[in-house]
This record gives sequence, C-alpha cells and structure tokens, in this order.
Amino acid sequence: MGILRQTQNTMVKRMLSTHLLRLAAILAALLMAAPAARAQIVEGIAAVVNDEPITTLDVRDRMRLILFSAGVEPSEDILAQVLDQALRGLIEESIQLQTADQFDLEVEEREIDDALSNLAQSSGESFEALQRDLAEAGVPIGTLRRQVRAEIAWQILTSGRFRQRIRVSDRQIETAMERLVASAQQQQFRMLEVLIETPSGSGGEEQAANTIRTIYALLDQEDVPFQALAQQFSAAPSATVGGDTGYVTAASVRPQVLEVVQQMPPGSISNPIRVPGGHMIVALIDRREGRVIEQLNLYQATVPNSRITDASRPAMTRAASRLSGCDDVSGVMSGVEGVIVSNLGSVAVNALVPQIRDAVRGLEPGQATSVLETGAGLQVFVLCGRELTGPGVPTTQEVERQLIDQQLSLLGRRWLRDLRREATVDIRDIQ
Repeated sequence: MGILRQTQNTMVKRMLSTHLLRLAAILAALLMAAPAARAQIVEGIAAVVNDEPITTLDVRDRMRLILFSAGVEPSEDILAQVLDQALRGLIEESIQLQTADQFDLEVEEREIDDALSNLAQSSGESFEALQRDLAEAGVPIGTLRRQVRAEIAWQILTSGRFRQRIRVSDRQIETAMERLVASAQQQQFRMLEVLIETPSGSGGEEQAANTIRTIYALLDQEDVPFQALAQQFSAAPSATVGGDTGYVTAASVRPQVLEVVQQMPPGSISNPIRVPGGHMIVALIDRREGRVIEQLNLYQATVPNSRITDASRPAMTRAASRLSGCDDVSGVMSGVEGVIVSNLGSVAVNALVPQIRDAVRGLEPGQATSVLETGAGLQVFVLCGRELTGPGVPTTQEVERQLIDQQLSLLGRRWLRDLRREATVDIRDIQ
C-alpha cells in the first residue's frame, strides 16, 4: 500500500452544539412516530464528510442500533445523549470506508456474514434470530452491516499499513512472560471496560464528557447490559467482546484503574477513571487469588554428605563452570567423585525450598547455579527451561500476537485521528 492521498486543509466547520437538540427533536419524532407518519417526514443532511453526505436517516438508524444494543427504550433525553455518539461513529466510519476506497479495498459480503454470525453466536442466538430482532426494533440490517464493514476494512488497512513495520523481539516476548512470572501469585481481576478517548483539539474534553454522561444515563436504566455499551462506545480492543478483559493480573492493569478496582466489590461499576488519552469506566465481575504457577525444568547434581571430600567443592565448581545447557550434564559432571546427577523434570517453583528457589530465580535456560550447601549435600542446579501453567496462561505465540495487536491498535487509533484532522467535515444545522 502506498501513502494515502492527502486531503485539503482540515476544516471542521461546526462541532456539535446547540443544533444537537434540534436534530434530536427531529429524530425523536422520527423514532416515535407511527410508520405512516414517519414515511411523510423528509430526510435531511446531518453532515458531509469529504463531500459524502450522512443523512438524518443514517443517524436515526444508527441511534436505533445503539439503543437496540443497549436494550433501552427511546426518549427525548436519551436521544439527545446518544446522538453525539451516533454521529461521531458515522463520521469515523465514513473516513474509514473512504480510505478503503482509496486503496481499492473491498470487504466481501461473506466476511460480513461471518462476522455477524459470530456476533449472534456470542449473544447465544442465530444470525436469523438477530435479523428478526433488528427488524422488530426497526433497525435496518444494512446499518449493522455498514458498521461491521468499516470495522473489517479498518483492521485490514491497519494491518496492511503497519504490520510489516512491527517487530516483536524475543526479548520483548521474554519480558512480557517475565511480567507474567512476576505476577503469578498476584490477585487477578475479571472486568468489563469502556475506554472513552478524548478527541484532540478544542472541544475534545466536552465530547468525552458527553459520551461519559450518555453511558451513565443508559446504565441508570434497568436491564441495560454493560457489554452492549462497551461494544458501541469503547475504543479499547476489548470492545469486540463486550469489554470483557477475562482474568487479568494486577501487573497488567493500568495503575490508575488498579487503584480503583482493588477497592471495588464485585458487581459494582466505577466512576470515570482518568487514564492517558481519555477515561475508563470499569465493572468488576470477579477477583481471585493468583492461580498461575511457574514450572522449572531442572537437572540436579549432588554430592551427598556422606561422600563429600576436600576436593568435592572445587571439582563441582569447575564442572559447573563448563555447563552450557542440559544436553550432557552427566558427562560434564562425571569427573566429580561421588556425584549423582538427576533429571528433576518439571518442578513447580513454589515447591522448591527458598535457598534453591532464590538460586535459580535469575538463571537463563542452560545456566547453572553456584555450588550450594543444602541438607542433601553439595548441589548444583541447571535450568533447562521455564513455563507458566494454570488457567488461561498464554503460550509464547499468544503473547507475541497480543503484543502485535496492541501496537496495531495504537497505530490504528493514531492514524484515524490524523485522518479526522485532515478531513473536511461539515456538520449541518437542521432547521
């Protein structure tokens, strides 16, 4: 893919202000009118994005989709709050789809069907049932298909633009795994999260504040699932799964969020938490003590107390210095009189006595400890490898994928912000 064609100088002529309430009133009439009366209302232009119009019909249908996903009944107050999110979402999607057109990227209908089927299954229903539910709520299936099309296109564009630039080194993977090791015994939290980004430029804080007020207003209504709000409002990668983080360790939670969730009882929802680039709202589902265990693959060389001589320690020290792996521990140690070499296999780190655990803690695979005086005699331990076991422990491949996805998500958000600044967006006043 080449460099994107640059648009003319950025001009956002009007931000959402007093006309929101007028537009909300029109949309309220559209949403609440009887079908026959609704058909007589002439649709207008709500916004123009790089010469592409967004109609009031588009905004109305997106609002209905948001309300349907959240499971709430429309009212004039709620409509005014949801309008901001609907219009901004449509503007972003227009930019994403226009960018896809520039690169001649076409999302196949089959891909959209598969994504919608997965979405339905995650809610415990079939694709056909989802279509029926949307129709009953007055939401055209095309509204949801457009949203999914933009999401798929943006994922492909982001991967195509940035994937080859991302390099995840073995050291980065090792560091991530080491953090998992370090947090193996920490508390774990399962949360639902919504990340509200603060748009750059003037008015960004107010837009974020409006979105936050909308979310809490919807949460105040009965039977509004947090997951549905995360899908519609969150900028976090977890939005696709309803904001569900799964069980995460304390070390992997943002410090600002961790400080709050440690004090929250399960089942509660936080106030907005300021984080770099925006705010987060979290619902704590559960907390549990760490169940991840570090497993070490070890060889052990021992000269029992009954066989120790004056030459034993120097001989073991010389032999240990020649060890460079686990392939021939017995051969290297064969010159030490009375030594017994054992392959301990996989041993849980918390099963080791503190003296041995501390000695092997800083070793790299293939390295040996110094000679230790233990209750068994003189001992040397060789670390052959380490791994984590327990519920939800990722493989190194999964950790690598997570690191790549994190970088792609960050770069994609930055790119979209740049495109928004470069776009010509005209938000119309509706009379």
